[in-house]
Amino acid sequence: MTGPIAALRIPTRRNAELLMLLFSVLIVVAAEAAVEATRDGHLSAHLATYAAVPVAIGLVTHLVIRKVAPYADPLLLPIAVLLNGLGLVMIHRLDTGLKQQAAENHESFQAAAPTQVLWTVIGVALFVALIVLIRDHRSLQRYAYTLALVGVIFLLLPAVLPARYSEVNGARIWIRVAGFSIQPGEFAKILLTIFGAAYLVAKRDVLSLAGRRVGFAVRRRFIGFDLPRGRDFGPVLVVWLVCIGVLIRGHDLGTSLLFFGLFIVLLYVTTERVSWVIIGVLLFAVGAYLSYKLFGTVQTRVGVWLHLFDTADPVPKSNTCSPAYVYCNTGYQLRQSLFGLGTGGIFGTGLGGGHPELVPLPATDFIISSFGEETGLFGVVGLLMLYSLFVARGLAAGLAVRDSFGKLLATGLSFLVGLQLFVVVAGVTRLLPETGLTTPFLSYGGSSLLANWVLLALLLRVSDAARRPATTPPPPPQAKATPQPVGVDA
Repeated sequence: MTGPIAALRIPTRRNAELLMLLFSVLIVVAAEAAVEATRDGHLSAHLATYAAVPVAIGLVTHLVIRKVAPYADPLLLPIAVLLNGLGLVMIHRLDTGLKQQAAENHESFQAAAPTQVLWTVIGVALFVALIVLIRDHRSLQRYAYTLALVGVIFLLLPAVLPARYSEVNGARIWIRVAGFSIQPGEFAKILLTIFGAAYLVAKRDVLSLAGRRVGFAVRRRFIGFDLPRGRDFGPVLVVWLVCIGVLIRGHDLGTSLLFFGLFIVLLYVTTERVSWVIIGVLLFAVGAYLSYKLFGTVQTRVGVWLHLFDTADPVPKSNTCSPAYVYCNTGYQLRQSLFGLGTGGIFGTGLGGGHPELVPLPATDFIISSFGEETGLFGVVGLLMLYSLFVARGLAAGLAVRDSFGKLLATGLSFLVGLQLFVVVAGVTRLLPETGLTTPFLSYGGSSLLANWVLLALLLRVSDAARRPATTPPPPPQAKATPQPVGVDA
């Protein structure tokens, strides 16, 4: 729709976004007030701090979007601000419990909430820079191979660095220098999503026609399914194999599963052929079996998953997962998570009223368990509904955008959030073996938070293009008739 009516809808959409941002901030402030009232019996200056952060984030991002992406989806940003704010509240609440626990054990303690606030500010700055600089998401398509190369380098770095610079709890997925750590795989997944979308758009016809005889073309079959030519499918397969190999080398099987699922979904959306999904599932089964046979880390996690309550571990004195505490690898962490969820029940113990700090790494891998104990089943379902709405709006942007690259990009980014959440919740609830992935926007960690704000910026840019009215080109000028002299017949 064009003209005055479409112009009138822009302020209406942005005003609705502003109201939802205010509502999100009120929820965050109420959650922090509940924590302080329960833990301390009174409100403190922390309430103003944790209210100012979401207010500043919402105001800055809203003004930027209103200026450079006025047609963007009005729900995506408020959901992200709400999740980020609730994550800050829970991390601060866990700091109070962990501080008390450290004092009882005569150990040093460093609060995580201030660091997470700093990462949030950096993430918002990166979000603003991207959405201002990238005015058209289709411009990313021109740099697909360059971005893929950068993504593969990001994945290779932790594997080639010495273990003391890259290994944490058995997984070589970090880069640690001078007390600073970053997980490059979080950014690699976005870069490779861009590459996958661009490449599959270019090769869509070839991949869709796989299995159909054209002229005298030779059929290539795999367990009953026809495959495309190697020169068409080869580059994507090579990138996928490199990513999977590097991630298995680093013992980061959770991110491996994420990349594999993304690869299969993009391929299915591009070709609309179920045969690719079947082949993908078979390849995943083979890869999972080989990983189980080759890597002790996978065997340990599967053993914990299958026989969680068969052995009893001593209660640790510390809450950090390190090689000195084998309970992190023998089920103590997952058992405490399930006990916390059971303690929370339907309505929870109330924010600040439980003991989620008893779970090792409660602010990262198991922050969903922390919310489950103190907000109960209702609170966890509310969080899952927020994520579901976020993914649905991202998929809706992919359906509405006019170009094929935008469709695949929005689909891939939305699927990344949905699959990562599923794997995290399944691991916490023992539906699947625990993988160590973080919960988007909620968990403590700079790499994850920065990557999620980048993902949000790209989704909003695609959404803006999808909702922007199509401009109608002006009609071509008509040739003027040559005047005839008076009295002369034409």
